[in-house]
Amino acid sequence: MTPSRRTLLAASTAAVAGTATVAAAGEAAGTTSGGRARTGFDLLAADGYRLLDGQRFGLVTNHTGVTSRLRHIVDVLNADERADLVAVFGPEHGFRGTAQAGDSEGRFEDPATGLPVYDTYRRSGPALAEIFTASGVDTVVFDIQDVGARFYTYIWTLYDCMEAAGLAGKRFVVLDRPNPISGRAALGPVLRPQFASFVGRRPIPQVHGMTVAELALLFAGEFLGEPPELRTVPMSGWRRRDFPSDTGLPWVPPSPNMPTPATALAYAGTCLFEGTNLSEGRGTTRPFELLGAEGVDGRWATAANALELPGVRFREAYFTPAFSKYRDRTAGGLQLHVHDRERFDPVRTGVGLLVTARRVWGDFAWRPDHWIDRLTGSTWVRTAIDAGAGIDEVVAGWRAELAAFREVRRQYLLYP
Repeated sequence: MTPSRRTLLAASTAAVAGTATVAAAGEAAGTTSGGRARTGFDLLAADGYRLLDGQRFGLVTNHTGVTSRLRHIVDVLNADERADLVAVFGPEHGFRGTAQAGDSEGRFEDPATGLPVYDTYRRSGPALAEIFTASGVDTVVFDIQDVGARFYTYIWTLYDCMEAAGLAGKRFVVLDRPNPISGRAALGPVLRPQFASFVGRRPIPQVHGMTVAELALLFAGEFLGEPPELRTVPMSGWRRRDFPSDTGLPWVPPSPNMPTPATALAYAGTCLFEGTNLSEGRGTTRPFELLGAEGVDGRWATAANALELPGVRFREAYFTPAFSKYRDRTAGGLQLHVHDRERFDPVRTGVGLLVTARRVWGDFAWRPDHWIDRLTGSTWVRTAIDAGAGIDEVVAGWRAELAAFREVRRQYLLYP
């Protein structure tokens, strides 16, 4: 890192060092309904929003931006005279979460609060900086629930908003939330720069094993040429090994096809099927847990179980999606059943399912636009599987890049 980046990170983590006081205030105020973990917002509120004193600020948030008592933070802030909230910025799926994948809600006035809501989806750089300037904010605050996978777009909304805030001269605050698939490890292929897109702006692995506050520190320290003045409000009571059921916090589906924590855990590996002609389960009640296509039968589940992948078993399954691939047609395939989430490796599982699907179903094909390369971050997974590689050979192809990232990642971790 350059000296200027060291200075910026020192300032960011200085705010973190003061969080013990904020956490104590949150515990005294009883801001949760009995759970052990407290989010960055709950601690900020318990401290009287002192970090935002004298600041006109806007929130980058959506329907997941709730307190531990399930009140939306925009409603809480709008009703509090101590907070000068003047704008809301919505990501993919929109501020209220009404839009499907690849869509947003546009620009509107929120009927509940009267606040202007600006659309950030697919806006970045100077165009997004202009939106921040036009909104009249001094500080941009980010609070959105991530799901732990590189190709989930909310972390790239974070990146784009940080970059734009730096260009516009705005202060940036990140309120932290748990990583629902835990923060134990970084896994999978690291994106190569030539494959950058909105499902992966910068070289991080498929499973990053970080929270949004940790990612913000990483982005500022490693990737942003002109990062904004950054502050983070970490959680209290969250540990890297925690899953949602360990936290005592409520689960709010962060997007229409992410209904449960189990979905998020599977998604980190099975989203790769978006890059194939098989259904990834969109349009069913078990997206990313049900996979299949017309003409697939029980041989796939048998082949997948023969891999003896840790923590998961597969059941022959048939389903009829209500939308997306194979809409209103019966698809055959399998359902994932994760029985040991601590041993389950979503990336290795996703690769194993691609390998076996290609071997047992003669009509297997990649999407013509090679979307799989955007999802995995290079051509390696696609070309290795096409060449007949097995799981171990495919995984070995990213081992060195992943090890290098893990060394960098260690500098930015906030939790034990």
